[in-house]
Amino acid sequence: MWRKMKPLEVVGTNTKGSVSPSLLSPRMNPLTHLAGRRELAAFYQKTLLEDVMPFWLKHGMDAELDGIFTALDRDGSLLDTDKSIWFQGRAGWMFSTVYNTVAQDRAWFDAAGSCLAFLEKHGYATDGKLFFTVTREGKPLRMRRYAYSEAFAAMGHAAYAKASGDHHYVEAAVRDFSFYLRHSFEPGYMMPKVDSNTRPMVSIGALMIGIVTAQELRANLGHVDVAGRSATEWIDLFILDIQRLFFKPELEVLLETVAPDGSILDHLEGRILNPGHAIECAWFILHEGRMRGEKSYIDLGLRILDCMWKWGWDEEMGGLFYYRDVYGKPVQEYWQDMKFWWPHNEAIIATLLAYEVSGDAKYAAMHQQVHDWSFAHFPDAEHGEWYGYLHRDGSVAQKAKGNMFKGPFHLPRMLLYCGELLKESTIARA
Repeated sequence: MWRKMKPLEVVGTNTKGSVSPSLLSPRMNPLTHLAGRRELAAFYQKTLLEDVMPFWLKHGMDAELDGIFTALDRDGSLLDTDKSIWFQGRAGWMFSTVYNTVAQDRAWFDAAGSCLAFLEKHGYATDGKLFFTVTREGKPLRMRRYAYSEAFAAMGHAAYAKASGDHHYVEAAVRDFSFYLRHSFEPGYMMPKVDSNTRPMVSIGALMIGIVTAQELRANLGHVDVAGRSATEWIDLFILDIQRLFFKPELEVLLETVAPDGSILDHLEGRILNPGHAIECAWFILHEGRMRGEKSYIDLGLRILDCMWKWGWDEEMGGLFYYRDVYGKPVQEYWQDMKFWWPHNEAIIATLLAYEVSGDAKYAAMHQQVHDWSFAHFPDAEHGEWYGYLHRDGSVAQKAKGNMFKGPFHLPRMLLYCGELLKESTIARA
């Protein structure tokens, strides 16, 4: 049972209003100079430790009943006390990973333990599936057909296992990933989105989340077999399926949804492109290629990034469009030209990683482009953290800092990953 060691404390002071190194030096790309790389790495880490994570420690944690609130207004005040279960896993992973990699401050460890304690006590239905939302006290509200909550629970448990040294969390991580695999890929477990007899289809999301979940289990637990395969074997299977079914080099796209044989479904949903999602997939593959020295994965990740950047980047107003249509037709979703926070987080990681693995100056320019646009539009200089939703021109659409989908995950993951990658590669270059 989880026991709080002491009240949560905010680490550091807020850096609201800080200006990124790239914006300070618009004529010099920081990635091409050691001094600029060090400055940029320090900026990412400072923003992580003194702005973003303290915002969630101060405003998000439920000190009375455990877990994290994510429905927060601009100043951190509560908009809703209902809790997102997948964010208990996501935040548990994020707090644990900061503790494991950057600063072993007890506040991060305690926050992770609180999130995972709430998840374990209130997240699971009787069949082992996790709810999507519950009340503050933990009473069930909503169950989604997907098993993404299980994947994030596996990630959270794996990272906390490393932080705590408690084997219970190893077992929990393996259990959650096993459930994710069965529910996502074995026939008969997940209810299809549409009648599969009328229009069978497969989506890229489960494969993508499978890659990053397996990567996190391997990173935190070492060699681990789940459902008869190692984490690396699962990653290889997922990447090969993405390339075989969803990547269409002749059209220069990575599709979201296809027929089971990989053919395009000429309907609104079948034609839709999500550039941010595809770019996130690209960096998962690039990460794997870089770590294992696998050139075919590096080449695939770069090709996906190249083509989906062309589809996503708004040449007129900057930033990344949310949705496009593979044939250039109108998209059904009204938010198709809005600028959401998370695709920009993923693009900042992907372009930096692409430059690190290739040395191609075009990726350094792309990184500076998306970094500068993002840090010029998303941060809240008064209250800290980032706005999540902007209009096409970069003006703020609504000022909430969190909801059931936005919390301490995409943004702090970007800051952590980029800061650590820059520190590691800069040491190697020095």
